[in-house]
Amino acid sequence: MSRHGSSRSHAVPLLTLYDVPSTSTQPWAPSIWRIRFILNYKRLPYRTKWVEFQNVERTLREIGAPPSSTRSDGRGVYTLPVIVDPTRDAYHPRIISNANTIAEYLETTYPARPVFPEGSRALQNLFVHFVQEALSKPLLPIMVPLSHNALPEMTQDYFRGGNPPHHMLSGPQREQAWHAVKEQFDFLAMILDKNRGDGEGDGVVAMGHEVSYADFALCSVLIWIERMAAHDGWARAVYGRLLTTFCVAIDFFNFTTVF
Repeated sequence: MSRHGSSRSHAVPLLTLYDVPSTSTQPWAPSIWRIRFILNYKRLPYRTKWVEFQNVERTLREIGAPPSSTRSDGRGVYTLPVIVDPTRDAYHPRIISNANTIAEYLETTYPARPVFPEGSRALQNLFVHFVQEALSKPLLPIMVPLSHNALPEMTQDYFRGGNPPHHMLSGPQREQAWHAVKEQFDFLAMILDKNRGDGEGDGVVAMGHEVSYADFALCSVLIWIERMAAHDGWARAVYGRLLTTFCVAIDFFNFTTVF
């Protein structure tokens, strides 16, 4: 009998988080880190299932995961993160796609140690949208080539498809790209400082004192930079004003834990 189906097993079912590997032993993908943060913060036992990019759609279709979004022609788009939750019904586990949908599901299903303080969901979703649009998008010309080079060789070959490797920015182009990123990070740091200025917050977390999903979205991007551009002098210059938030991620969110 399979070890998963043994009637003698009384082990507590684990949630499964589907993630994409790199050549490092540590996670790196920012959208997936958001969910890892929530699982760690809520102290939910889980395991990681590593799936290389070229196998994501096939794997998700095999487990019955819904598409994370839909193309204009109606075809589904299959991306990570995905979680599988067998804790309610091991034979019919819940399978959820899309980072924001997963976050809402985990908050509703496991309300202890909330990440959406009461009445904050709309503002937090706006904050997360800002992180995606204003912080992550300007980073793409810098971070995509760096991330590509950190992927397993077979995954790199899959993305290249026989084409030359992704072009790394250099010279004035690189400086211009980092300057654009730094402007957005400095703006966000100024906004977070307003929590300190009113005497009601610490200037570190978005809600003032309470840890929330917004903080996980931001710290996920900081981790992405740290993982892929740790030796780039621009990296620390860009998020230097948010370094305290990043240290909170290390110490409080337990970000080095990989189950």
